[in-house]
Amino acid sequence: MTQTAFRTDGYANSLATGARALRDALKRRIPLLRRSAPEGAHKPSVRLFLAETASVVEPVLRLMRPPLKIEQAVRPRVVIILPGFATHPKRMAYMAHQLERAGHKVKRWGLGYNLGPTQENFDLLGKRVCEVSERYGEEVVLVGWSLGGIFAREIAKRHPDCVAKVITMGSPFSHTPYSNNMWRTYELITGYPVDNPPVEAEIAAKPPVETVALWSPRDGIISARSACGCAGERDRAVALRCSHMGFSNSPEAILAVARELDSD
Repeated sequence: MTQTAFRTDGYANSLATGARALRDALKRRIPLLRRSAPEGAHKPSVRLFLAETASVVEPVLRLMRPPLKIEQAVRPRVVIILPGFATHPKRMAYMAHQLERAGHKVKRWGLGYNLGPTQENFDLLGKRVCEVSERYGEEVVLVGWSLGGIFAREIAKRHPDCVAKVITMGSPFSHTPYSNNMWRTYELITGYPVDNPPVEAEIAAKPPVETVALWSPRDGIISARSACGCAGERDRAVALRCSHMGFSNSPEAILAVARELDSD
């Protein structure tokens, strides 16, 4: 067989493999489109949801403001930031920079885009957290935005000896996984029902470390009931006034995280 024939066969096999993968993906997702939220699910209003689009001009508006006044840390911490669903850690770069200005060591989670939980992701993140903890000789603080906060809570349950504290920002850990405006998008991207992820997790169960939930009544993505949680599901809940997208870069959210890092 000639080299050209080998290349042709390889290309045909690649096409066939890709077609099967696409068929399987569609087969798993089409039934998800027929699902509806259960009775009792609560989601932010359309007005709040549309207001989230204002986040696209935030980087420009930031250039017009004076530099953020942030106090030097009383107790510098090692922090790992965990991005929200379908976002990259770069979306939290401004927050990371400000926390570093305050004297903290801020590390990325090491998984790139957050495309949903899997056992492999949990294993890799757990290893990352423990390696960072060992490298610096102290427990780390996990700061998770939205779905990143769910990751943070679950990793803290699995590796409590490596985690000092969990701070969630607009994370849907309480009420019902349908209490948000993104559950259909989540299902289409991941291919799994929002209430049946491909990993064992008790989402509402509080981690065995200090756990603080930052939430906002202006959140247009996640229901306040879901992000605030109930007594026993977190140690404290702190209300902010930012949008959901603002949790990653608003001065209010950054200063709130900084205060929590200094709080024992």
